[in-house]
Amino acid sequence: MPSEISAITDSSPQLASSQASLANNYEMFLSLLTSQMKNQDPLDPLDSTQFVDQLVSFSGVEQQIAQNQNLESLLILQSATAQTSSVSYIGRVATAETPESRLQGGAASWQYELPESGKTTSLVIKDSSDRVVYRGTGETTTGVHDFTWDGKTSSGTDAPEGIYTLEINTVDDDGGTIAAEIRASARVTGIDLSGSEVMVEMGGVEVPLSSILALQEYQQAS
Repeated sequence: MPSEISAITDSSPQLASSQASLANNYEMFLSLLTSQMKNQDPLDPLDSTQFVDQLVSFSGVEQQIAQNQNLESLLILQSATAQTSSVSYIGRVATAETPESRLQGGAASWQYELPESGKTTSLVIKDSSDRVVYRGTGETTTGVHDFTWDGKTSSGTDAPEGIYTLEINTVDDDGGTIAAEIRASARVTGIDLSGSEVMVEMGGVEVPLSSILALQEYQQAS
C-alpha cells in the first residue's frame, strides 16, 4: 500500500522522460529564438508567426503531459482505494465469475447462466491436473441454474477434496455453441495485494477483485 500511495507524487518513467525532453527542447528553442532576434536585420525582421505557433505547440504538449500525469495519479488513487476497501471482504461470502470451486464436505457448488435456450448441455468437471472426473447433463433453458456436485466421479468413487473446474458445453438446435457464464460462491479468507491487481482468496480459489459480482454477510449455521 505505501508504495502505491507514494507513487502518486512520483511521475512514471515515461512521464518523467517526456517532461525532461520537453524542458530541454523548450530551453533550446528559447535560446535559438533569442539568438535570432538579436541578429535579425532591423530592416527585414524575421516572421514571428512561426515562433508563436511553435510556442503554442510547446504549451499544448506541456498541458497534455500534465493531464496524463493527473490521470495517472487518479488511477493510482483509485487502485489504492480498491485495495483498502477489499480488506473488508474478509469473512463475507463472495460470488465471483470463476469456473473453480472447492469440493468440501461432499459437495462443490456452481451457478451458471445461459443467455438463450439450447438443445443439450453437458457438464464436465476436471481436477487440478486437468483430468476429467465427472460428466453429466445440465439445464438447457435460458436463465440462471444452480449445480451441486456430490463429489462422485463418473466411475462411482469419491473424489478427494480440493479445487475442481466446471466446464459447460451447451449447443443450440443448429449445433452452434452457447457460451455460459459460470459463477461460484465461497467465504472470503484473504486478500492478496502483492501484484498489480488485487486478488481475492475465497474457499481456496483465488480470483481477481474485478470478477466479484456480489457480497453477502456470512451466516453461520446454528
